[in-house]
Amino acid sequence: MPGFCRDCLSELPATGQGRCGHCGSPRLLAHPELYRLGIAHIDCDAFYAAVEKRDRPELRDRPVIIGGGRRGVVSTACYVARLQGVRSAMPMFKALALCPDAVVLRPDMEKYSAVSRLVRDRFEALTPMVEPLSLDEAFLDLNGTGRLHGAPPARQLADLCLSIENEIGITVSVGLSYNKFLAKLASEIDKPRGFAVIGRAEAQAFLADRPVGDIWGVGAKLQARLRADGITRIGQLAHRDEARMVKRYGSIAQRLVRFARGQDDRTVQPDRERKSISAETTFDTDIAAFEVLDARLWRLSERVAEACRRKRVSGRTVVLKLKTADFQNLTRSHTLPAATGLAHAIHEAGRAMLTPLCDGRSYRLIGIGVANLQDGDTPPEVDLLSPLDSAATAGRARLEDAMSSLRERFGRDAVDRGLALGDPRRPPRPKDGGGGGWR
Repeated sequence: MPGFCRDCLSELPATGQGRCGHCGSPRLLAHPELYRLGIAHIDCDAFYAAVEKRDRPELRDRPVIIGGGRRGVVSTACYVARLQGVRSAMPMFKALALCPDAVVLRPDMEKYSAVSRLVRDRFEALTPMVEPLSLDEAFLDLNGTGRLHGAPPARQLADLCLSIENEIGITVSVGLSYNKFLAKLASEIDKPRGFAVIGRAEAQAFLADRPVGDIWGVGAKLQARLRADGITRIGQLAHRDEARMVKRYGSIAQRLVRFARGQDDRTVQPDRERKSISAETTFDTDIAAFEVLDARLWRLSERVAEACRRKRVSGRTVVLKLKTADFQNLTRSHTLPAATGLAHAIHEAGRAMLTPLCDGRSYRLIGIGVANLQDGDTPPEVDLLSPLDSAATAGRARLEDAMSSLRERFGRDAVDRGLALGDPRRPPRPKDGGGGGWR
């Protein structure tokens, strides 16, 4: 049975059991199909929390939660906090009730994006076939890379894990299989620092007793429909007639049956379309005043513009998001005459949509974003919203570039514009809730 030690990469004896004869590590990997599989899913372990623990060693053994104030939700919880029941997307007040001694940190999306880029660079050094799913996970197709790197995909991945851990300071978990569905499931088996393999011979047996909710796209409503028909496990789908299932459940049933049989013909798509860039923040107390909301909107517009600048993209549609005190979501959008990545243009479009919504209602969350993305920075001569001459518009673009450069050198609070002063409480630059991330 082919296998190796995940810590020193030494080949294992035929048994593949016990500890490594070279370094004594128990982290051995052996599988009959190990060297014949090439589709991987890699997931950074508790990514945001791991980056913070890397930068603050005193937190290594402490429960750490990344998220907003008591009104926000958990973005990430480290594994120490997870042992006490804390989970991502959990309301912060519930998380703190479960883990009152947790260290709570606001998300620093700029830092996480920078670390994500370092990890992504290592993925792309192995193969151009990288499909990012978020800042902390991606699919890789390593089929055909063995000759280039002098090792089969499994050993390339083990070496990759070690380099990320030793050089970047975080850990990842790997799932290796022959398709994306099974690779994603495998990556969740042995976290953290996991490396799990699902081969063709064992796929249906592995899937048989797993809940149908493990299939991508099967949410609570579909699970309830399947449960009403007596289907709760993936194995129960494998022998169903596909045509009858489609008639009852629609087109998704085709995927259900095929996935249950271990079949997934989706390919790794490295040029996955980027849909939008957004930033949002949840307030500690509800806000109704336009001036305060507008100040928060400006700061968020700056964050979106900074993300556009880093990614060298611009967007033609500006989207405003609000959540009322009674949890009603409001979304408004406006399409500009030309794409922009400039904070002042994003803010002005957002402010125009915000104004009629400031009608006495109080809000617990505000967000702004750009969609309909296109590659390339905003042309400085484009006048998007108001009858400014091209020189004035170009001047605003240069001002934003200068402010960005100052912040990179001296920190985010090194310089601000008057628009940020509308909130008399001078809120800290918002960092909770998906800032500058891809969606």
